[in-house]
Amino acid sequence: MDSYIKGYFCEKDIADDCDKIISAVKCDKLIHAEKTKYQDLVVFESDVLGRCLALDGAMQLTEKDEFSYQEMISFLPLNSHPNPKKVLIVGGGDGGVIRECLKHPSVESITLCEIDERVVEVSKKYLPFMASSFNDPKVKVLIGDGYAYIRENKDAFDVIITDSSDPKGPAVSLFQKEYYQSLKECLRSGGIIACQAETIWFHLHLIKFLYATASELFASVAYALTLVPTYPSGQIGFLLACKDKKINFGEPIHKLTDEQVAEMKLKYYSTEIHRASFVLPNFVRNELKTETQSK
Repeated sequence: MDSYIKGYFCEKDIADDCDKIISAVKCDKLIHAEKTKYQDLVVFESDVLGRCLALDGAMQLTEKDEFSYQEMISFLPLNSHPNPKKVLIVGGGDGGVIRECLKHPSVESITLCEIDERVVEVSKKYLPFMASSFNDPKVKVLIGDGYAYIRENKDAFDVIITDSSDPKGPAVSLFQKEYYQSLKECLRSGGIIACQAETIWFHLHLIKFLYATASELFASVAYALTLVPTYPSGQIGFLLACKDKKINFGEPIHKLTDEQVAEMKLKYYSTEIHRASFVLPNFVRNELKTETQSK
């Protein structure tokens, strides 16, 4: 906690030049810290941000802005699918994606596969605003390797959401071509995937690789943006892909009224935000276009 500034949680490895950019948040109270079987886990309190969860020195969520990530990684794929009944979440042990997916009227069952049981247990204890939906009857929680689970289940899910940490430690395999091939095989006809896909400002090379990889395997591919102030650069993105060529991710099938948005208690996502999230800056759009054309 005190590696760089005493009393602050400091996040490095933000960009390739990892020693040149550091993000720091004042830790007003340390709630919990442990080294699990897979990673370092810290929960602390910030007077400005509320409860915060970090894994292996990287901020995963804060109480103040977590909804802008959880809502978008959930509703972008769910509202792009005509009838998303069965959902698989890989990672997501804090429970935030479960919370959001349960709001969608078409969802009948959610399977969450989290490799680190301690993330689930700690979230239930210290992050109830995230983990309040674990006991919902629609939810099945499996502790284990999500990649292995996907390989063992073919033609099983309408939507698969990969809510992973950065590509290091237990999450490295979730950013490989073989993983995306397995995702495709695990989807039902017309199925959609949504994967955490880093920031355009520091990881465009990785985004290009993921976009090109998905384009080789899926009929429709898109990258979407959301704003999360406490993530490096304040922005993070999602790679969406579908087996159905007719899917236009930029125009949601399910359009929410203002009344539905209020009923679901959505703070960030709306139909307008959905559309806008796929409008990319020129430098990103051109890089992704170039990458796919070279394949």
